[in-house]
Amino acid sequence: MELFLSRERAPVALAVGGLAALAWAWLIPASRDMYGGMQGLAAWMMRGTWDAAYFAQIFLMWAVMMLGMMLPSAAPAILLFARAIRGNGAAGQRVTAFIAGYALAWSAFSLAATVAQWALAQAALLSPMMQLSQPALGSALLVAAGLYQWSAAKAQCLARCRAPFEFITRHFRPGVTGALRLGAQHGLYCVGCCWALMLLLFAGGVMSLAWIGAISLFVLLEKLAPHGAQGGRLSGAVLILLGIAGTIAALR
Repeated sequence: MELFLSRERAPVALAVGGLAALAWAWLIPASRDMYGGMQGLAAWMMRGTWDAAYFAQIFLMWAVMMLGMMLPSAAPAILLFARAIRGNGAAGQRVTAFIAGYALAWSAFSLAATVAQWALAQAALLSPMMQLSQPALGSALLVAAGLYQWSAAKAQCLARCRAPFEFITRHFRPGVTGALRLGAQHGLYCVGCCWALMLLLFAGGVMSLAWIGAISLFVLLEKLAPHGAQGGRLSGAVLILLGIAGTIAALR
């Protein structure tokens, strides 16, 4: 039976892995070009002025980045949902709708991040490399993210992300529309869990592959590792200490 279920869910796993791989297939060369010659995938990023087309490009950049960073940690929930509806009508459409709802939630975050990037650029607080130009502001962002790691909202959202079976059982809705809403709801919990960590990209460089990779790995461990919740709180303390140290260094 387990072998049958594994084979049954294999196309879903391949689809999720394929989507994440496609996102990383763009992120890695774009990041390397950003910190290299800027004549390839990142050539369009060096703009001094914003218009509608550039805003849309930055939004797509964030959306692809969030897809690559977050889909792997959502795989358990997606596979559990696929298992829950196996044998039912339109199962493929419902799984697709669940993934689309999840992506929609992170697209909303990507829109907010794009607006934030535009505001920082307009205020001359963002360097051409898409990094905060004021060290003190970067340190404040580290402290804020660290504090959020200890907040009740973070704990509640993380608990739901770490227990996908309970989430799906409690919030299950029938039909394709229900799957879309369920995926979006799960995505919103993930946004609530990780939004502060994602904003740390402004501190280290929005397109810095080192920061993207480090945050992605941390999110994966925080959600899936046996002691991920405790590790998240420990990381909060580390972020606060780093932020304080950065503030002291900036004041000297």
